[in-house]
Amino acid sequence: MASAAEQLASNLNFSAFAKAEELKKRIWFTLGALLVYRFGTYIPLPGINPDALAQAFGNVQTGIVGLFNMFSGGAVERMAIFALGIMPYISASIIIQLMTSVVPSLEQLKKEGEQGRKKINQYTRFGTVILATFQAYGISVGLEAGANIVIDPGWFFRIATVLTLVGGTMFLMWLGEQITSRGIGNGISLIIFAGIVAGLPSAIASTLELGRQGALATPIILAVVILSVLVIGVIVFMERAQRRLLIQYPRRQQGNKMFEGNTSFLPLKLNTAGVIPPIFASSLLLVPATVASFQTGDSTGAMGWLTTVTALLGHGQPAYMALYAALIIFFCFFYTAIVFNPTETADNLKKHGGFIPGIRPGERTAQYIDHVLTRITVVGAIYITLICLLPEFLISATGVPFYFGGTSLLIVVSVTMDTVSQIQGHLLAHQYEGLVKKTKLRGKRR
Repeated sequence: MASAAEQLASNLNFSAFAKAEELKKRIWFTLGALLVYRFGTYIPLPGINPDALAQAFGNVQTGIVGLFNMFSGGAVERMAIFALGIMPYISASIIIQLMTSVVPSLEQLKKEGEQGRKKINQYTRFGTVILATFQAYGISVGLEAGANIVIDPGWFFRIATVLTLVGGTMFLMWLGEQITSRGIGNGISLIIFAGIVAGLPSAIASTLELGRQGALATPIILAVVILSVLVIGVIVFMERAQRRLLIQYPRRQQGNKMFEGNTSFLPLKLNTAGVIPPIFASSLLLVPATVASFQTGDSTGAMGWLTTVTALLGHGQPAYMALYAALIIFFCFFYTAIVFNPTETADNLKKHGGFIPGIRPGERTAQYIDHVLTRITVVGAIYITLICLLPEFLISATGVPFYFGGTSLLIVVSVTMDTVSQIQGHLLAHQYEGLVKKTKLRGKRR
């Protein structure tokens, strides 16, 4: 017998979507906000020579710079007002979450509910301004070090660049919050999603052009396409994979009524962290490139080691791949520990009389949940690491000049699945509202 939710889900169609006015408003708002973001990626910084910038970017578009350009939707390549993108906000979130685990005052704020969450968000915004200012100043110095990129170098250009880039990042942070509250889906993830999707058509076109010119063999292109389809299938399967723990509730008496015991499941996702680990790892790997941009002299000076470190963070480089994999695995476990607390879950089960068969309620249940969660997180971390390192192997083995698969596909597929599930949730809520209204009308008639 199908549940009421499953029956409603089977009845969802375009007519139900057409009647959901609130959902349509949210979708139009989200699309409008993303269009504003895409428009901002084409507004260049003042005082930049676009020809010299294009020539300089062509020499450094691999490695971290290329990844940063992908996340920003091409804004780095054009040195637009949104060139920093949303990465400073993500980096600030990482720092605040790390401090929450070690600083008692921040840990206490986290336990205060909504009020504490607002204060932590405020600290995150302050941290975003600091990091964005640091990165923006590094970009301005790096641009001045380039040949004829800046028309009129000096402190006026540096201050104008810092104000413009920091303002663009803060605007994107505000825009993401507006999408989350008034639109559909997670605003920050959708902004990154829009930047990646905007770059895929040109990347596909450039690959096909390489095939037409003979620089890339046709079988390799077909193999990459087939591999991308397989990767999408693997991502969908793994993102939906769950480990369900059987929860049993005993018989209980409430007043003069006796309620029979029932069973339910505690779902543990194989990939609890979602797309957060690769995004966090990518944002941290941007730090050496940002620091290296402060170097205005030649590569043989006292700061020449920064140039060496930045060169190592390129496509297919062992140091980059090892560090990227280590950061992804770390953030898989770290973020899972933040979003899921086995002790708190075990206490909630004990309060409601639930227990796992064969496991004593309380501390033993928490240890068992933590044991299961750790094991499936190992599998999830290996899965995310392999998916994210896939483009690096493609680039080193076949010379495919873009992120076709891996990190980009993981983010695109995951954000799409999350957004679609939220749309389905709004449609189900609309269906329930319609049923309630019909029930009230029938009651009045009777």
